[in-house]
Formats: sequence, C-alpha cells, structure tokens
Amino acid sequence: MADTATTAPVAAASAASASSDAPPFQLGKPRFQQTSFYGRFRHFLDIIDPRTLFVTERRLREAVQLLEDYKHGTLRPGVTNEQLWSAQKIKQAILHPDTNEKIFMPFRMSGYIPFGTPIVVGLLLPNQTLASTIFWQWLNQSHNACVNYANRNATKPSPASKFIQGYLGAVISAVSIAVGLNVLVQKANKFTPATRLLIQRFVPFPAVGPAGDGADASGPAHAHPGATPDHHVHAGEIETSQLEPEIARATSSRTVVYNKGL
Repeated sequence: MADTATTAPVAAASAASASSDAPPFQLGKPRFQQTSFYGRFRHFLDIIDPRTLFVTERRLREAVQLLEDYKHGTLRPGVTNEQLWSAQKIKQAILHPDTNEKIFMPFRMSGYIPFGTPIVVGLLLPNQTLASTIFWQWLNQSHNACVNYANRNATKPSPASKFIQGYLGAVISAVSIAVGLNVLVQKANKFTPATRLLIQRFVPFPAVGPAGDGADASGPAHAHPGATPDHHVHAGEIETSQLEPEIARATSSRTVVYNKGL
C-alpha cells in the first residue's frame, strides 16, 4: 500500500512535468518557434512523422473533437497543452485544411518518406534498361504530382488542364533527360566501365531537378505551408495577386519568392 501511495504522486508529477515542457497551445500555429533553424527543423519533423499514418479513425475523431472544443471554449478540465498539440498534429497530418477530407495515405506529407523511398531506390538501381529508366522516372513524377495535388490550395480552384499540363511536362522532362544522359554515357568511349557506372548512378538527380518545376505548375502546396514534396530545396517566384488575400495584403511587392521542397 505504501509503495502504491508513493508511486501515484510520482506519476502525477512526471505527467505534469511532461505537460509543462509543451509551449502554450495556439490553434493553427506551429508548435515550435519558426525564427530558429532548430525550431523549423523540429516543425518539419512533425510534418513528416510517419507515426501519424497509424492513427485510428477513432483517435482522429477524438483529436478533431478536442480541437473543436478548444475553439468553442468548451474544453473539459484537465486537458494539457501536450494533448492539444498532439491533436492538432494528427488532424493536420490526415485532413486537408480546406476540404476537411482525408488525404490518401501515400500522398500525405507523413507518408512521403515511407512511400517515396522505394521509388528513390528504384531510380538508383544500377544497369537499368531503357524500359526501367522510363518506368522509375514516370513513377517518381507521378508520385510527386499526386502529393502536390492532394496537398494543393483548394481555396482557389484550378482547372484540371493546369494539373495535367504540369504533370505531363514533368514526366516528359524527367524521362528525356534521364534517357538522353544514359545514352550519352553509354556511347562515351573515354570512360572506363567503373566510371561509366558511377556517372549513371547520378543520372536521376539532374533528371529530377528540372522536372520539379514542371510538377509545380499546379501551384505551391497548401496543406502544410512551407513544405512541398520535392527532393531538394529551390526557390520559386509567384505574383502577389495569386496569393491568398490575407498574405497579399502583407506586402507591397508585385512578386514574392518562396521555397519549394523540403
């Protein structure tokens, strides 16, 4: 009995300590400070956390209800900041903020690494045939296009032709560059077999880079501001008139620059 009585306060103190470590909850705001690299790094880790792929339907409903209660001031006593941050993380990982519909698991930001890694491995396979090169480049760009579309800004409807145009441009660009470079390397007699193989291993990288601009023709991702599904970071430019009104009013510039990619 004495051990039980001693353990209960210790457990309660530990729970209180864990809760106090969490910053005060702010609905719709990032949990970590965005003014430092470490804060932005932890924010991105939260976005791509694959554990949210295993959240049950019941847990999702509980998270959504908890945030609704907070929003309407009907939150039950005893709910901690940690619980609120966790609920927001789950909701943002699974539901699109504009449509409030579930994002298909392979196209969520939290699913980008688990579902995208096999594609990257396929791109880097040695001694690929023409057919396998085309297949992996097509699959990679198709996956990117689907992630872009699933996380699109749904507040400003865009014609389907715009997405199709960007998708076809990305696929054609990636396949053309990959196949072209492979053919050039194979015909280069000055390279030893080992050098030729090494160069071919890096062919997917220049093929994926320019194709990313074609895939982004559908517009920057919106479900997770600051995170768009590409393999590298590069800058894009957009006219202020194409931004959401509240963002456009914050600047007098005609065009703004934004980061595309993780």
